[in-house]
Amino acid sequence: MTATIRPATEADIPALVALEAGFPPEDRFPVRTWRRLLRGRSAAYVAMDGEDVVAAAVYLFREGTKIARLYSLTVAPAQRGKGLARALMAGGEADAAARGCTLARLEVRQSNLPAIHLYERYGFRVLALSQCYYPDGETAVRMEKSIAPEESLNT
Repeated sequence: MTATIRPATEADIPALVALEAGFPPEDRFPVRTWRRLLRGRSAAYVAMDGEDVVAAAVYLFREGTKIARLYSLTVAPAQRGKGLARALMAGGEADAAARGCTLARLEVRQSNLPAIHLYERYGFRVLALSQCYYPDGETAVRMEKSIAPEESLNT
């Protein structure tokens, strides 16, 4: 992987919106949501290939809990298989560990088998299924992973 990982900024929003073009329409973040995520208690990261945003991840953090939520992860189709998702998750988990989190959780569409397999290879395990989770009625697979500090910093 030759991409650089860095925190996302508001200047990245047009590229972030474009990156999600492959998502189902109801799963895409509008500009307003990206602005809120970048200003809130979340942490957003982008992978840069030169001047281009080629992947992104968003983690949500809540005060009073030790659980980080991987809220969104996307990699441009031409960039898949290069370790970008793993690098973004490792960075997010290191940040989460530094904030005192010990677990990462996520939801993924049950039909998104490539993503489910990626998360399983990265150490997530299935917790439960959430029926009718998505606006179109699709079931979500809820997954969890331990993010002990020593694991997060050495991946």
